[in-house]
Amino acid sequence: MKLIKPSIEFLWMTAAPLSTIERAGRTCYKSEDNISAGSAEHFVRNLLHMGHLAMIEHASASYRVVCDRGVTHEIVRHRLFSYAQESTRYCNYKGGVTFIIPPWLELDEGDYIGSDTLVFTRRKELWSWIKILLKCEDTYTDVLNMGWTPQQARSVLPNALKTEIVITGNLREWLHFFELRCAKTAHPQMQEIANMILGDIRGRCAVIFENIG
Repeated sequence: MKLIKPSIEFLWMTAAPLSTIERAGRTCYKSEDNISAGSAEHFVRNLLHMGHLAMIEHASASYRVVCDRGVTHEIVRHRLFSYAQESTRYCNYKGGVTFIIPPWLELDEGDYIGSDTLVFTRRKELWSWIKILLKCEDTYTDVLNMGWTPQQARSVLPNALKTEIVITGNLREWLHFFELRCAKTAHPQMQEIANMILGDIRGRCAVIFENIG
């Protein structure tokens, strides 16, 4: 059994997103002649101030996220995103199951086996968590060996199972995602992922996301 921490990877963004948004937005007013060096940032700030958010839908971004399946169950509720997710129907984890370490547990990434119980003698809550994941992995492997297919065997796997999901969406939907999922009331694991993506996308398109959080 392997334990890892969640992570994100930037994949793609509309080239020159602010300029793309400005060119689309100025179509509404036929003010394309006002486009100049540096005008895009000012124009987009005005759009945000006026609440004219439809225009920022003209730029998009994609991220790959590694997290547990409980988090992706929440992510996919954002119906305006497009998704591609690792499938437990077709992926076979017989060689070893990978699970995600939640932020409230102090654990190192790595491989864990049943004999590691000695390491956690004084950390009962950690061992209780690891022990049930080891049992899930053993049961998963057992039923595969009995002839179950991966799509049948997945029924014994918990929310802690590692999964990968590619998320693509326009910047307005990303803005909506961050407003909900970076909030202190969001699930801690969701906050962890959302804040990772927010930190990255701010470095690429700060104007749109600078007031989140």
